[in-house]
Amino acid sequence: MDLQTVAELAQPAARKIVLLVLDGLGGLPREPGGPTELEAARTPCLDDLARTGSLGLHHPVAPGITPGSGPGHLSLFGYDPLRYVTGRGVLEALGIRFDLRETDIAARGNLCWVDQRGRLTDRRAGRITSSAAVPLTERLNQIDLPGVTCLVRHVSEHRFVLVIRSEGSGAGRLETDVRGTDPGHEGVPPRDPEPKTEGARRAAELLGTWVNRAAQSLAGEAGANMVLLRGISGRPRWPLFPDVFGMKARAVAAYPMYRGVARLVGMEAVEAPDRADALLHGLKDALPKNDFVFLHYKAPDKAGEDGDFDRKVATIEAIDPVAGDIAGVLGDGVLLVTGDHSTPAVMRGHSWHPVPFLLHGGGLPGERRAGGFGEAACARGIHGTVRGWDLMRLAAARAGGLKKYGA
Repeated sequence: MDLQTVAELAQPAARKIVLLVLDGLGGLPREPGGPTELEAARTPCLDDLARTGSLGLHHPVAPGITPGSGPGHLSLFGYDPLRYVTGRGVLEALGIRFDLRETDIAARGNLCWVDQRGRLTDRRAGRITSSAAVPLTERLNQIDLPGVTCLVRHVSEHRFVLVIRSEGSGAGRLETDVRGTDPGHEGVPPRDPEPKTEGARRAAELLGTWVNRAAQSLAGEAGANMVLLRGISGRPRWPLFPDVFGMKARAVAAYPMYRGVARLVGMEAVEAPDRADALLHGLKDALPKNDFVFLHYKAPDKAGEDGDFDRKVATIEAIDPVAGDIAGVLGDGVLLVTGDHSTPAVMRGHSWHPVPFLLHGGGLPGERRAGGFGEAACARGIHGTVRGWDLMRLAAARAGGLKKYGA
């Protein structure tokens, strides 16, 4: 079902919708037959919502495909991530409210460390603090290349955005189909920014020259001595979420990238402290003026990427009472709780495993038979295993926001 068809079926919803994303929620047992992180967590509020709601699993992109955070969230907003494709650079730029033009190209950057032989020793420069990183990104912002303007803006910690802007009136956008320089692991040199198509050769050459100049600029620095680029992309023209679903929407998130993906599809986005309890305050402010509120909670993903099973369990336990409070504030509205992807601690990164989800509210009876909120219970849920971009339609239908299809 395409977004135009959804827009034709959309009608004013009788109830409001809250999407609570527990980033990297899905997991795996750390020993055979044991519980996942979600199943090991003590979550009385989520378990109660599961018993009075409905459950299922979703593939954010497709079975066997490991999603990035951008595609994972686009999927949750109702966009098929195989059709609506953009890079991390655009999302980071929009997340910090950068005035990104349609002819710009943007790349997500990492400050990093390399050894004397040019091999990566830390892809995140030891998670350098923002205060230490800002002077380095300001130095990178001074790099000039002929025929274009290079703009660098710090995002947070080791992260920055590079924007290359074509100069002159009528300048068109450079093609952005360029492979990033991040190999994804240490012990090897950064890759060259290679064009995937002949039309992207000019952009690849500019990016390669900029990276070389960046290495010269950072040589000898203690904080970071190299950069990595990924998510090279330009701003697309897509149907906007409020037009498709007929809902005024706000996002509440601590990290710029998640605010960026929300802004890309036409949501208002506001920053909140990176704490579980801050989401409740953000919801109370957003709910009176919006039909749809997206709340983002990063902590489970960070723990999973660090390979810390127990800490991931603790982050889920920390959000549990907040989830109960959110349901209370929402009243008879619809609450969708899920993740944008799985991040099993045993894998120390994103994975292709399906993600549990919970739908609650809308005046509908629950499954009752669910023993709680976890992967095994969700596998037995009435929704089965669906595609990630099906979830927004399920939530909209539960809220009374979709008309009957056909006669």
